[in-house]
Parts: sequence; structure tokens; C-alpha cells
Amino acid sequence: MLRAVILALMLAAPAAGQITAAAFAAENGLVPHPPKGRGERCVADTAFMRRYHMTMLMHQRDQTVHEGVRGGKFSIKGCVDCHAVKGADGLPVSYDNPKHFCRSCHDYEAVSIDCFECHASRPASKPQGSEAAAGTVNSTALANYLQESHP
Repeated sequence: MLRAVILALMLAAPAAGQITAAAFAAENGLVPHPPKGRGERCVADTAFMRRYHMTMLMHQRDQTVHEGVRGGKFSIKGCVDCHAVKGADGLPVSYDNPKHFCRSCHDYEAVSIDCFECHASRPASKPQGSEAAAGTVNSTALANYLQESHP
């Protein structure tokens, strides 16, 4: 109902000296304000990404699943790494937290997403000490799994 009223106000021509509906909505927190990424610029123009981010993510998904292409320009991992929002503890928040960068717009639009049922909703923490050696943790875990499940 509120959206219908705002839309009607936005379509009406504002009289001289009156605030537009869009300006009123923005000033009163009625529109989403997604947090900016940490990089100097996004992988594409902001207006393009707002309009087509889901199309690009699905295209990247298809390339990954069908062609094995990982880590492309529009990977969800890249989005999460750049746009992560930190909580009071200084760590990136998960999708369960209303401050998560995806939630700003998706909650406003009442859009339910299922990306984070499989994908990490916050950047992976970096291993410390000897575990930081490239491949050490993963190859050891894989070797152990293979020995246990396939003797």
C-alpha cells in the first residue's frame, strides 16, 4: 500500500517548492541504501549492476556448472568479498543479519533468495600460521577422506 502511494506521488508533477515523492522517500528511509563495496569501482556500472546483477550471477552459475569456469567477473564470491558488511565484533555479518549487503534491497523488494543455502554469505577467514601454506589443509583433508572412504 505504501509503495502504491509513493508511486502515485512520484508520477504526479510536483508543484513549485514541494518536495518530490522520491526525495521524500529517500530522506525518510523508505528506500534501500545498500552499502558500497570496498574496491575502487564495481566490476560493472552501478546502474547496470542494480538492474542486471541476478542475470549476471545466473550466467556465471551456468558457466560454472556446465563449463567448469570458476571465479569469473560476476562470481558470487567476488560480490561477497567486496561488499561484506562488518558487525559490532568487526567480523563480516552473515545473511541472517539484516545488515547483510544483499538484504538491504531484497528485504525492501520482498524478494527471497536461496543463494546462501549453498554459498557462503561472508568472506572466508584466512588460515593462520602453518595452515596458510597453499593447499596444505585441503589436500590433507582430502587424502584423509579418501583413505577412510576408499581403502
